[in-house]
Amino acid sequence: MKYFPVFFDLNGQKVLVVGGGDVALRKVSLLERSGAVITLVAPKAVPELLGRAAAGKLTLETREFIPDDLDGARLVIVATSRRAVNRWIANLSEARAIPVNVVDDRDASRFIVPAIIDRDPVLVAVSTGGTSPVLARRLRERLEAFVPQRLGDFAHWLRGLRKASADRLRDTDARRRFFEAIVDGPAGRRFIDGDSQGALRIAQRLLAKTSTAPRATGAVTLVGAGPGDPELLTLKALRALQDADVILHDRLVPGAILDLARRDATKVCVGKTPGCVSTSQEEINELLIRYATDGKRVVRLKGGDPFIFGRGGEELEALARAQIDFSVVPGITAASGCAAYAGIPLTHREYAHSVTFVTGHADKSGKEPDWRALALPGATAVFYMGLARLDHIIHELLEHGAAPTRPAAIVAQGTLPDQEVIVATLGTLLDAVSVAALESPALLVVGEVVALRSKLAWFSTATREDLSQSA
Repeated sequence: MKYFPVFFDLNGQKVLVVGGGDVALRKVSLLERSGAVITLVAPKAVPELLGRAAAGKLTLETREFIPDDLDGARLVIVATSRRAVNRWIANLSEARAIPVNVVDDRDASRFIVPAIIDRDPVLVAVSTGGTSPVLARRLRERLEAFVPQRLGDFAHWLRGLRKASADRLRDTDARRRFFEAIVDGPAGRRFIDGDSQGALRIAQRLLAKTSTAPRATGAVTLVGAGPGDPELLTLKALRALQDADVILHDRLVPGAILDLARRDATKVCVGKTPGCVSTSQEEINELLIRYATDGKRVVRLKGGDPFIFGRGGEELEALARAQIDFSVVPGITAASGCAAYAGIPLTHREYAHSVTFVTGHADKSGKEPDWRALALPGATAVFYMGLARLDHIIHELLEHGAAPTRPAAIVAQGTLPDQEVIVATLGTLLDAVSVAALESPALLVVGEVVALRSKLAWFSTATREDLSQSA
């Protein structure tokens, strides 16, 4: 994130605009809505700016810029047609630590002006970091259709409820949950639809009920984060992340998914790393129970699906014994997500009548899977986290009847931008993986369906954007 998004309170503050053309006019029109005291300096100005100066909406200095014009300025916007002058003014502003924006010159600017959706006091700012103002404008146009016109009025109404809730609800968590119920529930919908009296009645009933209710008890939600791509999260998973007070997450959950959570949520990494000091399952269970007992809404965020090699069942058993409320939000498991992104159908009526998910890690008791069944033709076997034991897996499959020519594939960093797919056979896969120097997480797919990928030649070269357009 190159630019830190902030909103300046410019009411009554001097803002200097240098330039008198149409671009300067657009900036002045935006600044006027902020209550800024605008000083415009330019040898000549378009008629609209002259009219605003005559009406007392801004101070116009009809001359060239001089350094003293910066005195007392909180912000500077430079919009002349002379690049050398623009850079000179930018350097002077920078020397005085005054934030400056030079129109169409990102390198000379300390801040940029985003595309804005104005539902005062609600503002939505859209920025591309100055790389494409047209794209920012198009995004704003699309968002305009989704942001209700009465959203600003709704924000003012919610502010009026804050005093009443503060008097009745002393607990911070109780107040937050009250307002979540207002914003997400029927009261918010009523207000946006124009029924403010109906919204108020619902809010008053909810406030009375919340103020007399016992302290909220905590709960745990097991959430599947999917195989990696944030866009594969379910809507319910996203809501759980944004409502959570505490998130206990796996090591391999991408930062892009964690960034979707509530900013003030406590995030605790409880991932397990082979061969390293890790959080034990017993410690994870204790953390879930402790946070929930403290009244927190806890999300246990797991890669893939909680119930497919995610030990979700063990965690639910611990929560049930502790009498903690829980729920489960399933996720797209790694097998289906990674195979789909690699162009490998896990089943196909001509090639595979079944699919088996197998953990690539050794069982604590030393128990091995049914290798003979996994080696049978006409079936697909998917090994999770099998890269570390790849040689053992291949050896056992060959020993139990699988042909060396049987197709196999490794999908590393599945569904992520750096996804790598290696297609080979059981007889050649080890050498191919060694040459590629792949790293975990990686998924091994064995079966005749792997050969279908070569028939879908477009899949191996298409970007994910191409795929979304062709869907």
